[in-house]
Amino acid sequence: MLPIKTKLTNGDFDATLWYLYGEARQAQKAKYAALTDAFEGAFGESMDAALFSAPGRSEIGGNHTDHQLGRVLAATVTMDTRAVVAPRSDNIVRIHSQGYTPLCVSLDHLAPNAAEENASEALVRGIAERLAQTGRKVGGFDAVTASDVPKGSGLSSSAAFSILVCTIFSVLYNDGEIPPVEQALASKYAENRHFGKPSGLMDQLACAVGGFIAIDFEQPEEPKIEKIDCDLSALGYAICIVNCGGNHADLTHEYAAVAKDMGDVARVFGKTVLREVDEAEFYASLGQLRKSVSDRALLRAMHFFDDNARVPQQAQALKNQDIETFRRLMNASGRSSFMMLQNVCPTDASERGLALALALSERTLGDRGAWRVHGGGFAGTILALVPLSMMAAYQAQMEHVFGRGCCYRFAVRPVGGVKIG
Repeated sequence: MLPIKTKLTNGDFDATLWYLYGEARQAQKAKYAALTDAFEGAFGESMDAALFSAPGRSEIGGNHTDHQLGRVLAATVTMDTRAVVAPRSDNIVRIHSQGYTPLCVSLDHLAPNAAEENASEALVRGIAERLAQTGRKVGGFDAVTASDVPKGSGLSSSAAFSILVCTIFSVLYNDGEIPPVEQALASKYAENRHFGKPSGLMDQLACAVGGFIAIDFEQPEEPKIEKIDCDLSALGYAICIVNCGGNHADLTHEYAAVAKDMGDVARVFGKTVLREVDEAEFYASLGQLRKSVSDRALLRAMHFFDDNARVPQQAQALKNQDIETFRRLMNASGRSSFMMLQNVCPTDASERGLALALALSERTLGDRGAWRVHGGGFAGTILALVPLSMMAAYQAQMEHVFGRGCCYRFAVRPVGGVKIG
């Protein structure tokens, strides 16, 4: 038996597990115990094996605003990617992720490898390259991982994996001193340059920082981060994720088109992103802009200006415990995403799960709840603010249409990537 499993079984980590998972700690403890067995089966005994975790995240406000250096509200969730990890004496990274083909990456060569595009190997190599560029140390390790963050759910399984890798490099080779923002920047670099996805920074930063946070990306290398203390259950509400059954795997071109459309508008004004464009000048120029960019691009720009302005209002409403204002703003964001951002219905006309879930949410919750597309959109999940008194009815309605287990209430996790013990 691995020494780390003995400590786990003896309760040495119970306080930490309670802090991370709350009432779900016993179930998570059993999952870590199973993971230690899997590690021993894959790599043998190790006196140095340790437990790591990185959370998924939920986007609460600000949809597709981060890549335009805008504002977002986000929260880390108790669903996470877990790992048992041991250092190696060479530069080889071996990761066995349950349900996936094992990967092996040599850190002797850190340049992008075209054969690894859209694969986890690209994230590992890209993170290592970025950390090495900034003077951090990297080295090999063996890991067995498992995840409760569903792929394609909008809870950012890829960012959870990336922050897990960053946390491992930080703890094993940098005395745990790589701060969350630096981890997020390394993860974004890997996703953009190696993995081939034009993502913003929100997913990675939320997973790295943890908790319920407002982020302003106006200065992307030094984003402003504010933690918000708000207990929605004390206000009579909960946030639910509804998995509509779609998958993000083939939608990279849809996400890229959002950033491109917004960038096209910004470039007409000689800017790089919409955050740099004067909103009044934009509206005054609409007639002329139609000659240069598509109407869809203009609508997406309108969404950006509106949703970017809503985020600080939402954050303030939460700080004031003003759930009615927050509910109203959340619905306004949802309508904007559907009508102007247009990331609810993908090009494939057979995929309308998000639209159906939003329509059912409105019918079920009426003027007592809120609903909006979640994350990148086009497929995957929606987010709903549900009165506790209506939780059973709402969950039953969603599961009747989208299947058992599709609707789950999440708790906010207070921290990002960590070594547990």
